[in-house]
Amino acid sequence: MSSIPVMIPWLGEEEALAAAEAVRSGWVAQGPRVAEFERAFAEYLGVPHAIAVSSCTTALQLALIGAGVGPGDEVVVPSFSFIATANAVTYLGAVPVFADVELSSGNLTPGTVEPLLTDRTKAVIVVDQGGVPVDLPAVEALVAGRGITVVEDAACGAGSLLNGRPVGSGAAIAAYSFHPRKLLTTGEGGMVTCQDGELAARLRRLREHGMSVSAADRHAASGGASVVETYDEVGYNFRMTDIQAAIGLVQLGKLPAMVARRRELAARYRELLGPLGERLVADPPHGSSNFQACWLLLPEDAPDRTEVLARLAEKGISARRGIMAAHLELPYKGASRVELPTTELLTGRSLILPLYHSLTEEQQDTVVAALREIVG
Repeated sequence: MSSIPVMIPWLGEEEALAAAEAVRSGWVAQGPRVAEFERAFAEYLGVPHAIAVSSCTTALQLALIGAGVGPGDEVVVPSFSFIATANAVTYLGAVPVFADVELSSGNLTPGTVEPLLTDRTKAVIVVDQGGVPVDLPAVEALVAGRGITVVEDAACGAGSLLNGRPVGSGAAIAAYSFHPRKLLTTGEGGMVTCQDGELAARLRRLREHGMSVSAADRHAASGGASVVETYDEVGYNFRMTDIQAAIGLVQLGKLPAMVARRRELAARYRELLGPLGERLVADPPHGSSNFQACWLLLPEDAPDRTEVLARLAEKGISARRGIMAAHLELPYKGASRVELPTTELLTGRSLILPLYHSLTEEQQDTVVAALREIVG
């Protein structure tokens, strides 16, 4: 392994004990700890409903179902995002329509979305890319009255703020990721949040095969009475386990400290790298980032990004290519209806720097010194 990896989850004895307690309880599938994690996450966001699921991808799929997306519909998405954003649309037989992003944030704006809206547009997925909060109200204002739902892909966003509130808290529907590359991790896992109670109830059924009564509720039926569930629509197995939820509850308590430390390290990167002319991703005017991905745009005269990554690896430093562009990958090659120059610039010239809670200033100085040597 690299001596300085790009990411290390902040996991420790407290998470291990929580997981062990779940195992010892005998209830390891979706059960009381999942329900507790849902309540705690909803309270953190200030939203009425949170539904725990197996990944952010499944969260996005349920969110789109909740938005009424189906075969033949169009959904505007950024290409500058992990491919799962577009895949969730494709799973439903709908068409992902790729929009460009703004240079400073890597996020969609009303100006990049509006030219792609048609009478077939059913939804827009906005992404808090790398933890940078998207201007959700601006996009919602653009589509108001058109029968279009704005779904917030907040996969990277836990801990970021939009106008002083947690990202996703104002969205009609939002999806979160708890993958190990995210600040708050459950190993794998995700969450859907929404404002509407009937929609939340439906999504809870859909994540558990469409059951009218959950397995946990059947088990808890008073007096051991037999409860026979029904299945009124085709559902999915998108459940989270109680073991994961137990870890998630511990992680949620650590989230403020994680964000504070990452912001401190990102500010230090900016101070140290500024004289080289590289541009580090920054807070937008409308919010603050958790710096889930601390990406750097290399100067035009820098060596090729692949060479920079290889030379960093030779020095024991693990960085990553910048955020991908889905329209350049084989499943979506040639699918873009418009040119995406900013997306292609960012995905081709940016790289993600090591950033995690336990990163030391000495390690950070090593990264910066290596970049100074390589970039010049």
